This record gives sequence, C-alpha cells and structure tokens, in this order.
Amino acid sequence: MSHVLAAVAWPYANGPRHIGHVSGFGVPSDVFSRYMRMAGHDVLMVSGTDEHGTPILVEAEKEGVTPRELADRYNRVIVEDLTALGLSYDLFTRTTTRNHYAVAQELFRTVHANGYMIEQTTHGAISPSTGRTLPDRYIEGTCPICGAPGARGDQCDNCGNQLDPQDLINPKSRINGETPKFIETEHFFLDLPAVADALGEWLRGREGWRPNVLKFSLNLLDDLRPRAMTRDIDWGIPVPLPGWEENNAKRLYVWFDAVIGYFSASVEWARRFGDDADAWRRWWSVAQSPTSFYFMGKDNITFHSQIWPAELLAYNGEGTKGGEPGTYGKLSLPTEVVSSEYLTMEGRKFSSSRRVVIYVRDFLARYDADALRYFIAVAGPETTDTDFTWSEFLRRNNDELVAGWGNLVNRSVAMAAKNFGAIPAFGEVTAEDAALLATAQAAFKTVGDLIEGHKQKAAIGEAMKVVSDANKYLSDQAPWKIKDDPERLGTILATVLQVVSDCNTLLSPFLPHSAQKVYELLGGAGTHTPLPQIVEVDDLDGGPGYPIITGDYTGGAKWESVPLPIGHPLQPPTPIFKKLDPSIVEEELARLAGE
Repeated sequence: MSHVLAAVAWPYANGPRHIGHVSGFGVPSDVFSRYMRMAGHDVLMVSGTDEHGTPILVEAEKEGVTPRELADRYNRVIVEDLTALGLSYDLFTRTTTRNHYAVAQELFRTVHANGYMIEQTTHGAISPSTGRTLPDRYIEGTCPICGAPGARGDQCDNCGNQLDPQDLINPKSRINGETPKFIETEHFFLDLPAVADALGEWLRGREGWRPNVLKFSLNLLDDLRPRAMTRDIDWGIPVPLPGWEENNAKRLYVWFDAVIGYFSASVEWARRFGDDADAWRRWWSVAQSPTSFYFMGKDNITFHSQIWPAELLAYNGEGTKGGEPGTYGKLSLPTEVVSSEYLTMEGRKFSSSRRVVIYVRDFLARYDADALRYFIAVAGPETTDTDFTWSEFLRRNNDELVAGWGNLVNRSVAMAAKNFGAIPAFGEVTAEDAALLATAQAAFKTVGDLIEGHKQKAAIGEAMKVVSDANKYLSDQAPWKIKDDPERLGTILATVLQVVSDCNTLLSPFLPHSAQKVYELLGGAGTHTPLPQIVEVDDLDGGPGYPIITGDYTGGAKWESVPLPIGHPLQPPTPIFKKLDPSIVEEELARLAGE
C-alpha cells in the first residue's frame, strides 16, 4: 500500500462555483481518489476555500459586509455544493483557520532563514480613486512580449510568460477601468533564480505528465526572476518577522498562502482525525516516499509546477544558497500536476458577470449529481477545451446513461426478479457466457490503469464498452424467448447480473450515488460507495468555527469482481437514472439568455 496525496485546487470564496470549476478540479480528483482507495492505497484528499486577497475585499465592500462575513457565506455554499456532488474529501477546510496561519508563517520563516526570501523595493499598483492596492491579476493590458491583448499583471496566458504590471502596455484596472498609479513599496520576494537549477532538474525528471502541462512548465524556466510574496493589503496572513508582523498594511501574498493550504490541510486533518498529530508525514515526508497529485485547471499550472515546488525547495534548503528544513522536516514535491483545460458553455467562456454560467447548486437542483459527473467524465476538458451544451448533456444522459447503463441494470434485475425472485445459479456455461464474464474481469485492469494514468475519458469509455457488450449479449441470448429451459435461462441471467455487478464497481468512482443504488438492487447491504458529509467543527486553535467536508472512506467496494450471492431475493427495480425531456434544452437556453 502506498500513500497517495490528492491535492485539489482551492476554490476562491468570493462567490458560488460553476460547473466549469468542478469539471477541472472537482470530479477528476474524486474519480482518481475513489479508485485509488478501492485499489488499496492510503489516500488523503484535501482542499478548502481560498479566502484572502483583494477580490474578497472588493466584493465585501460592494455587499456592505466584512471580508470574514463574505468568506463565511461562500465557504458554506461551496462546502454544501461539493458535498452534494459527492466529492470524497478527507478534509475540505479553509485558509482563514489559525492552523493555516501558523503553518504558512512557519514555512515563510524557514524560507527567509535559508536566504530565499529577499527584501526589495518595487512598484505597487494603486487605484487612484480608492487608494487601494491593486493585485497583479486585477490589472490588464497588452503583453510587452507577444503583443496579445488582455494580459494580466502577473502572466500572459497567450505566451505563458510571467509579467510585472508596470511592464504592461496601456495597463487598466479590471475593477473600474482606470489607469493604475505605481508607487514604490517594500516587499519580500522569493528568489526563484536561486532554486532554478533544482527546479529544472526536478521538472526534467517528471515522467507521465500530460505533454501540454510539462511543456508549459519547462518553458517557465526561461523567465525565472524573483517574485513578490507579500502585498500591501490588510486582509490576509501577517508577515511573521520583527518589524513586519506589526504592520497591518502588509500581508503574505496568495502565492505564499493558498498553495500552502495543501500542506496545512494535511496537518489539520492529522490533528483532527489522524492516529497522532504527525500522521500527515505519511503523505509529505520525503523519508516516507509518498506520491502526490495536484488537480486544477490550466490557468493554475504556474503556481503548482513552479511557485509551490520552488517554495518547497527553498524550505528544504535545496537551492544554491543551501539551508536546512524547518520543524516539519524535508517535504516532498508534487509527483504530478494534473491540469485540465477549459470548459466553455454553449460556445462561450463561463462568465458570472455576463450571465454565461450555471452554478453547481442550480444544476443539482434540477438534475442528478451523477448525470453531471457522467458528462464531465465522458466529455469534460481533460486534455482539450470542451464545450458544454444542453443538447449534448441531454443526449449523453438519455442515450448513454439511461438507455445504456440504466437499461442494462433494470431489465436484467427485472427478468431475474420475475422469473426466479432471486439471483439464479449458474448452470452449464457456454462460450458466449464465459466470454462476457472474461471481458468484465479484464476490464478491472484496463480501466484501473487508465484512471491511475489520468486518462479518465478512456477509462469510462472502456467501462461503458462492457455495458454495451452486456446489452448485446442479452439481445443475442434473448432470455425472454426461453420458455422451457429454466437452467439456461438462469445461466444467462446469472451471467448478466454478475457483469452488472462488475460494471457497477468499474463505474462507481465516476457514479457513486447510483452505484450504491445498483449495489442494493443486487442484494447488497451496507456501504458500497462511501459519500462525504458536512461536519460543523471548532477551530483547533480558538478561532471561529466552520463547516468541513470529511468522511469515512475505509469501507466500501474493492477494485475486484465479487461473486453475487446466489439465491439472494430480488425485488422488481425502479429506474436508476431519470430520462430527461427534450424540452429542457429550450428551457435552459432561455434561462441562459435571461428570458
């Protein structure tokens, strides 16, 4: 058994999340984690809401509430939505906990002591009308390198180069369109050039990464320069150094805050649920040889393949300046950054401000969670940008989920219940029976290897091929025509029910809610696919309480075929999935248009 960390992108708590967000970080990380647990690995899946920075301040001011009140509200909304989607976090927490503050400050102190946090005078962007600091990502202009419009103050998405906001051509504030004023200010910078060699060696040693992610990450090495790790803002984690921590106008920047959440959440999990407070070391200590997989959208690659690894190298003392690890010891760098592309909607980029959006909560109010999870698995933005359309969602749901998998479950269980009232015994097994059983057995390795290799589209495709083979087998064998050979009838139904059970296990990482229902239809008792729950907790160090997502995922199905209990009573089934009326397409498009 190996220790596997599933580090899932931290959704920003300035509003509810839409289905584009969960297609990139949510469902893929959950499918992977569920499979790895079923395959016998010791998985720790962590994340939380990212709650610091100027966007929170801007939104809070707009709504007339404090930043904490805004973060509290959207933290709860996001927790409820991700739980409803069935995402099996061991701990989903937040960056405003005192535990997170303490962990982030400890890492900062060690990186500074090792010489990789250097003090420099730089130019900060100020809004002339409000006097408030403008973060890099709130300034847009023309890229000075490639000439592309819409480059942000920290990065150009077109050419991938890192930028400084004062370098932009014709910079403008995204908040109000005014030209920012640049003033001199003191900040701490992470000395990226001092870890460039170690970072390059680590990146060039990565194997099995998606080619676009690795190529983009390697290209970043060409433009390494010190990056600011503090900001002029009063909402965030204080800078933990004498002369700085008393300054209420200086805070740690998100690049030295949110990414540390993967580690601080692991520490919090150990303190809350581990067998001891150091249990997090199994997923982080270099000496334990853990593996870690970071799930996110492509706009976050630079933070996870450059900034976070560089911070870890600096903390470990592995750059040109040397140094020693801090109190946590030598920490492991990511094994892989699993980045998805963008999901668009009806040909347009998701945009809450332009109403081109459907929030997770609104979606789940009208449709089943597994219907959305299925669409993301078979048609999500795994390696290329993908467009969500309501017509395609309807087709996938009705033609594949309902008519394919749901139909196989319902008619096989219904025939066995009608003819035998129980799971029938095998009689003489024919070559056709044996072939289908063997196909289902072989799929465990095929599907499992694909999920482990982050090829989830191919994985669910292979599982659905078995479903298709089973439907064809039923049509070819036509058990409904057999009137006077109960042994043959029983063998056909025993065969297909066993394959239904196997397919249910193969599909359970993708479709956890319906997998539990199918398991119970086949006479199963107890938990087949564990689901997350929301727990209200106190802050471990005396801060305000908050909701977390957690769960007991130690039980449930294993990644293997399990013989069905012959003779177990069966009841006539009710449909597992809902067939959707074609009218939903016009209804949803009208809703999108604001009609």
